Amino acid sequence: MPSLAVLGHPVAHSKSPAMQNAALDALGLEGWEYGSIDVRPDDFRQLVQSLPGRGFAGANVTIPHKRAALEVADSASDAADAIGAANTLTFTPDGIHADNTDAPGLIAAVRDQMEELKGRTGMVLGAGGASRAVIWALAEAGIAVSLWNRTSSRADVLAAEFGVETILAGPDAGIDPGHFDVIVNASAAGLETGDALAELPLDPGGFRSGQVVVDMVYGASGSGSLIETAERAGAQTIDGLEILVRQGAESLEIWTGREPDLDVMRRAVRK
Repeated sequence: MPSLAVLGHPVAHSKSPAMQNAALDALGLEGWEYGSIDVRPDDFRQLVQSLPGRGFAGANVTIPHKRAALEVADSASDAADAIGAANTLTFTPDGIHADNTDAPGLIAAVRDQMEELKGRTGMVLGAGGASRAVIWALAEAGIAVSLWNRTSSRADVLAAEFGVETILAGPDAGIDPGHFDVIVNASAAGLETGDALAELPLDPGGFRSGQVVVDMVYGASGSGSLIETAERAGAQTIDGLEILVRQGAESLEIWTGREPDLDVMRRAVRK
């Protein structure tokens, strides 16, 4: 009976088990099951290395383990290597293989807008594993990226690695989001409260039509005020649940070789 799981800390909030189990059932893959495992950073490597012997075929990886997931792997996709983080592990007879489906998941979610965004400006909020994937994906799409993080030194290091600019702004100074054509919250803001905008230095009055605003985080309250505020201003928005569906579908196809039904996955996460 092949097992799958999402590994994180915290992870109790994750909708991945409901989503992936619904997709597995729809594919008719009997015996497959997907769960969640809360694992602290100090225990991550040991846990991952134990999973193949416990019948696991693969695992998704979320905050705060995405860089550690790449480090524990025996091999990695070109994208995972370039990004420097992984969110998908596959256990094979040859060892642990790392992939990053955050980047293709984001690209799939905004595919309709990508061509018109080429050559435009983008802002990424956050400097963790998800941010690395977002910066890489946007840069590959020809978008000029600027990066903000609450800890500016982390933003400086990441920006230098990817050759992008940083934005200096404190909670009181504020950033005018109207200067950017695409905005992606890839930070943990909103993870616990569901209200990312309250935790980010963005002027709520600066959103406008013609923008694409993406929140990689989904909270207990759903889309949260970042998405709602941007929508009211006329921006095109993509919430964290759609991003979850897209990257989860990419992962499931890696493990099973089957293309899952996106609508089945969407219904499961939005119940």
